Amino acid sequence: MANLDRPTNTHSDLDLRWPASAIWRDGDPNVRLITTSDVWAALAQGIDDFRAMPTHYFFAIAIYPIVGIILFRLLFGYQLLPLIYPMAAGFALLGPFVAIGLYEMSRQRELGVDASPAQALDVLRRPGIDSILTLGMALGLLFVAWLYIANMMYVQIVGTEPTSLSDFFRQVTGSGEGARLMIVGNLVGFLFALFVLVTTVVSFPLLVDRDVGAGAAVRTSIRASLENPIPIALWGLIVAFGLLLGALPFLFGLAIVLPVLGHATWHLYRKLVVTPS
Repeated sequence: MANLDRPTNTHSDLDLRWPASAIWRDGDPNVRLITTSDVWAALAQGIDDFRAMPTHYFFAIAIYPIVGIILFRLLFGYQLLPLIYPMAAGFALLGPFVAIGLYEMSRQRELGVDASPAQALDVLRRPGIDSILTLGMALGLLFVAWLYIANMMYVQIVGTEPTSLSDFFRQVTGSGEGARLMIVGNLVGFLFALFVLVTTVVSFPLLVDRDVGAGAAVRTSIRASLENPIPIALWGLIVAFGLLLGALPFLFGLAIVLPVLGHATWHLYRKLVVTPS
């Protein structure tokens, strides 16, 4: 277990390794060195928060209409089929913003408040809400860009729209173009997810906790990732695997996976960023 009282930087660049030192700004929050055991501990704490403050029904209420819209649209054509996988994968891009209410609930529980799901809305009164909304809008634009690029890759590589569900599976799994699409698409999707992971792993929880500004929050997240590459890589794998399991079947598992990951993200932030004395 890392010494969580020892930050990896002070108010000078001397204790920071490059390239983290290159983005340091005076007054930015300090970050800690952690280990993979801290990541597993954060996940366990997230599960504990979810058990104490279950919110799966709220997420289910949000997910059911999405599934319904997709199924309804498929009744009238199959043009949406190539985007189902990118949309499901896109939860990894929007998740850090969607979970802001969960961060607030974990924050209140940490303070000893008997938090309830309704208190998730208290996040709207946090001093950093303007910066939170700004970063949330940026993630929304990134999600739209990902869907556009995913659709463009399908058109450029496969070329023709599917005429049925079986035709779509044949295009994707039974042809050289489909294999090339899966390789290129997953590689591009990985780059999108990696960018979001590095820039948001602590930025949204930090803004829920303190009003430091969007720029400082993103810089802190990047520095925490650069200083802790193996733990952050493990966290990314946990998120990816959790979202994959949650997407089966028909996204319903996300009603449990998303809140658990949201609460766990708060506790990971607590381990990565030094609380001011």
